[in-house]
Amino acid sequence: MTAYDKVFIGGHWRPAAGTGAIDVLNPASEEVIGTVPAGSAADVDAAVDAARSALPGWASTAPARRAGLLMALSGELALRQDRMASLITAEVGTPIGFSRRVQAGLPVAVTRLHAELAADFAFEQRTGNSLVLLEPVGVVGAITPWNYPLYQIVCKVVPALAAGCTVVLKPAELTPLSAQLFTECVAAAGIPEGVFNLVTGTGTEAGEALVRHPGVDMVSFTGSTAVGRHIGSVAGAAVKRVALELGGKSANVILPGADLAQAVRANVADVVRNAGQSCNALTRTLVHADDYEEAVRIAVAEIAAFPPGDPADPGCRLGPVASRTQQEKVRDHIRRGLAEGARLVAGGSEVPDGHDKGYYVRPTVFADVTPEMSIAREEIFGPVLSFLRYEDEEDALRMANDSDYGLAGSVWAADEQRAVAFARSMACGQVTVNGGAYNPLAPFGGYKQSGVGRELGEHGLMEFLQTKSLQL
Repeated sequence: MTAYDKVFIGGHWRPAAGTGAIDVLNPASEEVIGTVPAGSAADVDAAVDAARSALPGWASTAPARRAGLLMALSGELALRQDRMASLITAEVGTPIGFSRRVQAGLPVAVTRLHAELAADFAFEQRTGNSLVLLEPVGVVGAITPWNYPLYQIVCKVVPALAAGCTVVLKPAELTPLSAQLFTECVAAAGIPEGVFNLVTGTGTEAGEALVRHPGVDMVSFTGSTAVGRHIGSVAGAAVKRVALELGGKSANVILPGADLAQAVRANVADVVRNAGQSCNALTRTLVHADDYEEAVRIAVAEIAAFPPGDPADPGCRLGPVASRTQQEKVRDHIRRGLAEGARLVAGGSEVPDGHDKGYYVRPTVFADVTPEMSIAREEIFGPVLSFLRYEDEEDALRMANDSDYGLAGSVWAADEQRAVAFARSMACGQVTVNGGAYNPLAPFGGYKQSGVGRELGEHGLMEFLQTKSLQL
C-alpha cells in the first residue's frame, strides 16, 4: 500500500491543510491499495494562488519552449509506462493488456503529438489590417474522471499548458494514485514551479472549491451530465469559461449489406472495453429487421469470449467495474431492462460465478429493446449492449438521434459513401465509419447533453485560448 499525505503546490510537495484521507480500493480484491489527502478549500486556495503567480511567466514563455517541456513530459511518461499501467489496473480494474496499450500507452503519444502541434501552432495571425492574437485563458481548474484517469488528465493538462495556461488538477477520488505518478512526471520534466498543481480530494469539497474559486478563469470537467450541469450553472454565474465532456448513449447503426459479423464483433469489443466504462461506448445497436436475429446470435456468441477475470492476468479481457456503487448501478439497470420487457439473451444481474469478491458484473446483451426503455435512453456505464430493430434508413436515423445525448456514434455500410452520408446526419460529435481508427488529433466532444467544447488536436488547444485583435 502506498500512503500519500501531501499535495503538490507551487512546484513542491507540501502537507495538506485538510486533515482527512481518502482510501483507494482495488476493485478486483476490494483491498485498500493506497491513501491520499482529502484536500480542503484552503488547499485549493493555495494551489490557485500558486497558479496565478506562475501565469505571467508561463504565458510569456515562447511556445517552442513550452512545447519542448511537454515533449520532455511525454518522455517521462514513457519511462514510467509499465508502472503506470500496473497502477491503473490496480485502481480501475482495467485488464493489464489494455492498461499497457491504452491507459498508460496512449497518453504518451497524445502528449507527444500535442507538443508537436503546439510548436507549430499560429498563436498570431494577420487578417487584413488586424493582428489577431490567441492568448491563454488563464488559470484552469481541471477535474478528471476515474474511468481513464491518466488519459483524461493528459487531454486537459497538456493542451492547457501548451496554450500558456497554468493548471490546478483535482483528479477523481476513486483513482488519485495515477495522478500522483503523473505529477512525478511533471516535476521530472522540468515544468516551472506553480505551472501545474495537484490537489486530491472529494468533489463536494475540493472540486466545488475549485469551480467556485474567483481566481480560476476556466473549468474543464469530464464526468456525469448531472455534475456538468451544476458546474455550468456555477461558472455561468461568474461568466467563467467551461469545457464539459459529459455522458453518452451512442448508437451503432448497421446498414443492410454491411459486413454483419464484423460490425457486431467490433460492437461487442467496444462495449466490454474497460468494463463498459467509456463515455463513448456504442451501447445501442440498430439493426435492420431482416438481419436482426442473426446479429443478436453473433453478439451472444461473441460476448461469451469475454468472461470476467483477474485484471492483473495478462489473458484477462474483462475486469470488474470500478466501485461497489457502479456495480450496483449496472445490476439495477439490467433488472430494469427485464422489468420493461427486454429479452435477455446473455448475462444478467447476478454476480458472475466465482466472483463473490470484487465489483464484477456479467457482460449482458438485451434484444427486443425499444427506444422508450430506460436501457435505451440512460447511460449505464457497464458492459451492457441493447439491440434495437429498424425498418428502413429513415427509421434508423430517427432512432439514432432520439437521445438526450450526442457524444459519439458509428455506422457500417458496404459502401463508404453511403456510410458517410448517414454519418453526416447523426446528431453527435464524433462518428466512426466502418470501424475507422482512433485519431488522437481529431476533436472529441458532444452535442446536446453530452457537453460543451472539444478535446484533442487544434480544436482542443483552442478551448484554452482567448482572442484579441489589434487594429493596425
